[in-house]
Amino acid sequence: STKMSEVENVFRKFAMYGDTSASGNDMTGKNFSKLCKECGVMDGKAVTSTDIDIVFNKVKTKGARTINFAEFQQAMKELCGKRFKGKSPEEALQAVYGLIEGKEPGSVGATVKLFYELFPNAGCLLLASFLAETPPSHKERFDESGKGKGLAGRQDLTDNSGYVGAYKGAGTYD
Repeated sequence: STKMSEVENVFRKFAMYGDTSASGNDMTGKNFSKLCKECGVMDGKAVTSTDIDIVFNKVKTKGARTINFAEFQQAMKELCGKRFKGKSPEEALQAVYGLIEGKEPGSVGATVKLFYELFPNAGCLLLASFLAETPPSHKERFDESGKGKGLAGRQDLTDNSGYVGAYKGAGTYD
């Protein structure tokens, strides 16, 4: 029962996440999905986001948009068998509750963390693409002192002087 009150605490924290007016008694599908992802109930193999959505819709009252704690417990019973296949229903349920205990909704940076879990080399790839940008576009828009060149830095102005573009001695011939 201590374990159950701990799980209920986590349920309430996730139920109130992102909604200042929430009482913590009912949880939306979005928050249920967040709880399952962050606590490791959803592993992407045995339990997917589709499974989470199906179970949520199965346990909620017809026409309702949220689930209460009793419906949440029913949802966990549905999911634990998929998540821990080799265990008995009771052991699997305890294992799922073990994943949930003591967790809190992660907020800022959770998306970025997930992004880097999915794409571990993303930072290197972004840096490589920045370095490979040829030519660096900012060089044409600013002079050596860092002052902007204005319109000349944003447009290709035609030079009708008769000299080739990169010629250093332009204007020295009589």
